[in-house]
Amino acid sequence: MLAHYHGQTLNASEIGRSLGVTDKTIRNYLDILTGTFMMRQLQPWYENLSKRQAKAPKIYFRDSGLLHHLLTVTDMHSLLGHPKLGASWEGFAMEQAIQILKPGEVYYWATYSGAELDLMFLKEGKKYGIEFKFNEAPKLTKSMCIACEDLKLAHLWIIYPGEHTYPVEKNISVLPLGHIQGIHV
Repeated sequence: MLAHYHGQTLNASEIGRSLGVTDKTIRNYLDILTGTFMMRQLQPWYENLSKRQAKAPKIYFRDSGLLHHLLTVTDMHSLLGHPKLGASWEGFAMEQAIQILKPGEVYYWATYSGAELDLMFLKEGKKYGIEFKFNEAPKLTKSMCIACEDLKLAHLWIIYPGEHTYPVEKNISVLPLGHIQGIHV
């Protein structure tokens, strides 16, 4: 059941109803899976803005192989046609970024009006953001602009599976997954 929620905001009540258990039971089991490093509960970042912001964690399987097994994704062809492809990429690339950058605490940010940021972290008092896009030519979105403005990000990177690094706007860059170690904050 959790595999289908990979990359989404946790709704423990909904999962509990589906399984016939309480939301507290779901949270307890999820805490165990998080404690054993099988799952990541990415907590939301919220500030005193004039917008309603998400306050529930997003959940991710930390091992994309385990996620693919639970989703019965057996090969690259079936992965490329799977509805969870984007979420799978997001979780995989996020784990890589966190392991390489070692930013300490990490968060996501989202508003109820639809603006969101996949990963946000603080370094030396500045906020940085990362968006993960499974796209050969990712483009700047309105959501990214809102996140940069509302959160006053020092820089936003758009991580994608391509090969070229290029600027999009001031303080916003597209970066291949393989070049994450080149991020200097």
